Amino acid sequence: MILILFFTFLVFTYSLFSKRLEKTVITAPILFCAAGMLIYAYNPVKEEINFDMKYLLAIAEIGLVMTLFTDASHVNRNILKHNKYMPVRLLTTGLLLTILFGALAALVIFTELSIWEAGILAAILAPTDAGLGQVIVNSPKVPERIRQSLNVEAGLNDGISVPFLMFFIALSLSSSQGAGSVLTRFVLEQLGLGTLVGVVFGFLGGMLLSLAKRKEWIAESMQQLGLIAIPVFCLLVSEPIGASMFIAAFVAGLAVQIKFKEAGTHSVEFTEGWGQLLNYFVFFLFGLFAVRAWGNFDYKMLIYAIVSLTIVRMIPVAIALFGMKLSKYSIIFMGWFGPRGLASIVLGLVYLEQETNTSGESIVRLVVIVTVLLSIFAHGLTTLPGINLYERKLKGLDAKSPDLAESNE
Repeated sequence: MILILFFTFLVFTYSLFSKRLEKTVITAPILFCAAGMLIYAYNPVKEEINFDMKYLLAIAEIGLVMTLFTDASHVNRNILKHNKYMPVRLLTTGLLLTILFGALAALVIFTELSIWEAGILAAILAPTDAGLGQVIVNSPKVPERIRQSLNVEAGLNDGISVPFLMFFIALSLSSSQGAGSVLTRFVLEQLGLGTLVGVVFGFLGGMLLSLAKRKEWIAESMQQLGLIAIPVFCLLVSEPIGASMFIAAFVAGLAVQIKFKEAGTHSVEFTEGWGQLLNYFVFFLFGLFAVRAWGNFDYKMLIYAIVSLTIVRMIPVAIALFGMKLSKYSIIFMGWFGPRGLASIVLGLVYLEQETNTSGESIVRLVVIVTVLLSIFAHGLTTLPGINLYERKLKGLDAKSPDLAESNE
């Protein structure tokens, strides 16, 4: 009860000063994560925090399911049509190389990890967080095509990373259960059933919402509620049949647009309200658990976190954007601002829930905590200074530079 009371007070206080804080380097994830870290020093909280990890997982899973559905449902097809090459490169070449480089770095730094455990760690830390990069996406100082590309990348790479994570988990279990049976079950259940659930609920839900709107059966205020019920259906149905709720939610977000064109608007409205509240609570709890695990961190974990946020992210971005004639300033800017946040927290919890009981499980867990913690503060504190520096560098470019071109590829 103390935690909930303190979190509620923090949300209220943050809402009062939110506009003022937008002009500072103190982002919401920094504030809520730091608050969670600080309140852990209060002894009654230490006793209260000893609840089962499944409650944190449940809250985080709901947050990611809603995020995946929202991200997919408001993918602007016109943006993808006119500015498709840059996001596609980031989501294909960039993401694949990020996972590859992340796995290689893990094998070098943590020799005790197996190749599949290294892949798991890389897949967990591959997706970027749209919420942590929201200031950039909304800043008019950043060229439109750069903002759009980072937004689309962050919106879709969490959904794309899920199959890789589940694939590596399946392979890590194959030695004890048989590679063939594990991979078959992975493809049929996690991917196949997850996709099927997403298509069915997304398409049918969108069709019914569209029909109700045309017939004027549904009140305007209830359209958002009806839409948000779709990912909840995906979550509830996926669990008992062994499907991936994350893949189902992501596919549903894509499918719902087929019949219900307004899906993106309503889902974003939810995300900016209740969805944001869930995300803040996850960061708050993350701060608590980060402090509790503090004594188990070592220098190798910090080295990997730094490598993950720099080399593992920035080199793949540079390779993916090669040939687009962007300035080095844009490439460095896009490479650095690939923050790790909610998706990595949840994917890390999903991995722990699988109970693989491998020797490297504790290393993966702790490295994810260190990397996300470093990202929350490093990316949050450098966002506004980075935008201002980037703006000054762009002023020296020719007006016809590809960096400044409108999204008309």
